[in-house]
Amino acid sequence: MKRHIPNFITLLNLFCGCIATVFAVMNQLEFAAIFVFMGICFDFFDGLAARLLDVRSELGVQLDSLADMVTSGLVPGVVMFQLLNLASKGGWNLDLFGMHTEVQLLPLFGFIITLASAYRLANFNVDENQVSSFLGLPTPANALLILSLPLILFYQNTTVLHEVILNQWVLLGITLISAYLLNANIPLFALKFSNWSFKDNAVKYLFLLASLVLLITLRFLAVPIIILLYIVMSLLDKKSMA
Repeated sequence: MKRHIPNFITLLNLFCGCIATVFAVMNQLEFAAIFVFMGICFDFFDGLAARLLDVRSELGVQLDSLADMVTSGLVPGVVMFQLLNLASKGGWNLDLFGMHTEVQLLPLFGFIITLASAYRLANFNVDENQVSSFLGLPTPANALLILSLPLILFYQNTTVLHEVILNQWVLLGITLISAYLLNANIPLFALKFSNWSFKDNAVKYLFLLASLVLLITLRFLAVPIIILLYIVMSLLDKKSMA
């Protein structure tokens, strides 16, 4: 019975991703963000449960990636589509089956995030080196980065932030950078602890402390900064270990 517990938690991640997808398609991005966050929490706890119960399996690995593909792959792509749609100025006038319609092409580039996420997850499943660390930005971290953008607009909106975030070229740049980071050959530490020693986990503890301070002081605006901090600290940590 216990071997099914991690898989059940993984399915809760997928369920949250399905609900988040519905909200994202409806352009209810705030609710989409809530369910993505819940899904990412389940994604963390399914791995923790598997380790604690010692029931890790190949099925669980595959199921985890399939759930992440929805929660942390599809939803960010839809959210970026919606943001690009808001930022787009004009479209192409087409006549389809005798019906006149205006089509926005630029928002479709938002799904580059979904494609890059799929490639990363597939690559992760066949890469035996990504056990205690990652190569490239994990899809949950990337999802938090993308979902933070509408939350900043909703809760911390200023004229400057509005003009920056809803600039179509800024959004397109974020999309391309996101796709690159997901599959870049950049070693990043994983927030997994084999022990609780500060000496062995100093970088992780410092990162968590800095992230907490940033979230308290900057709220949603802290998320892009935390992602950047994560990359920088990982690179510095690798240099110190070299």
